[in-house]
Amino acid sequence: MARLFGTDGVRGVANADLTAELALGLSVAAAHVLAEAGTFEGHRPVAVVGRDPRASGEFLEAAVVAGLASAGVDVLRVGVLPTPAVAYLTGALGADLGVMLSASHNPMPDNGIKFFARGGHKLADELEDRIERVYREHASGEPWDRPTGAGVGRVKDYDEGFDKYVAHLIGVLPNRLDGLKVVVDGAHGAAARVSPEAFARAGAEVIPIATEPDGLNINDGCGSTHLQGLRAAVVEHGAQLGVAHDGDADRCLAVDAAGNEIDGDQILSVLALGMREAGTLRGNTVVATVMSNLGFKLAMEREGVGLLQTAVGDRYVLEEMKRGGYSLGGEQSGHVIVLDHATTGDGTLTGLLLAARVAATGRPLAELAGVMKRLPQVLINVPDVDRSRVGSSARVAAAVEEAERELGETGRVLLRPSGTEPLVRVMVEAADLDQARTVAGRLADEVKSALG
Repeated sequence: MARLFGTDGVRGVANADLTAELALGLSVAAAHVLAEAGTFEGHRPVAVVGRDPRASGEFLEAAVVAGLASAGVDVLRVGVLPTPAVAYLTGALGADLGVMLSASHNPMPDNGIKFFARGGHKLADELEDRIERVYREHASGEPWDRPTGAGVGRVKDYDEGFDKYVAHLIGVLPNRLDGLKVVVDGAHGAAARVSPEAFARAGAEVIPIATEPDGLNINDGCGSTHLQGLRAAVVEHGAQLGVAHDGDADRCLAVDAAGNEIDGDQILSVLALGMREAGTLRGNTVVATVMSNLGFKLAMEREGVGLLQTAVGDRYVLEEMKRGGYSLGGEQSGHVIVLDHATTGDGTLTGLLLAARVAATGRPLAELAGVMKRLPQVLINVPDVDRSRVGSSARVAAAVEEAERELGETGRVLLRPSGTEPLVRVMVEAADLDQARTVAGRLADEVKSALG
């Protein structure tokens, strides 16, 4: 039986994989598991519930709220807000649980449920496993122990969440953005109101695009997965930079004044040097994943900044940051975690801090991001292979060793089995794009032949 929880909550096609019944049942199960773990002991439990603008979020929110209230949890419904806003409010309001309904950068028909523990942190894997186990037990017929009378949860809208979150963002900025013109692409998603408002309150002149969600247009040709509109708008309006979010605004990518993409590795480079200068880069170290561009690693080495790399996924970055007490980490995709101010990736905060660095230094974003040179990176997905054997095949190991010898210190090879599909991802970086393509193609052929 497939596990419901993935690396970022439960996701699927809304009303097909992710039904109202599933949303309700998981919410009740979460309440019972947290109660058993002692989270609610000695007080009446409270949950913060938010969503992105997807049409399906309306009925899924109703199901989640019903499930929590039926289990005796009071609910503060914050409406359409980014995932990091729900995480922040969970902590700031002293809530016992946060729930976000979003499928992030996925297309509109998808949706998802993500739970946050007290303080706004992602639930531990073992708690997710217990929630899933309890849900399945009761879905098969075991009745719930339900409160009655005054024991049922009460539901109210918490309209102050928007202003409270924006005030938090402005409050942590090291300097204002006066004099900057910034294009903000809201992906017709959860940050469509929040991000332009935050930039404006910080002093920037804001040109908003893709900030008119209708429930159906989220991530549709816009946002961090489709930067063409942002590039064009930045050049057209003569802006110093542009930022783009995904549907739930836990990530941020940027473009410079010429419309060139600034990815998550480059954003981390800029923020790392700024934080080191300010004395806030704890351990003088950045945490990133194995998918970070080799150019990022070389830049940090040259600048004397330590780099720790984890498995792919922002949850693994966050775990390493907490373990080592580090303050900055993230992914090439634009998930950037500034742990002093957020418990998860926060796209609006990332964009604000990047713009603040431009304003404080008076240097163009392209110049700041030029601290690292992105090496050409080629990624090939090899389908229909036995991904479980990628680490044990002698033929594959020999091919990787040969490729690494050929590339030397200016290149890198990474083979990674997909966590959800029967395929292996072959990634090659080299100083020369043609060499990267040649080596990646040869490796992909070997993987197909050895594991197919």
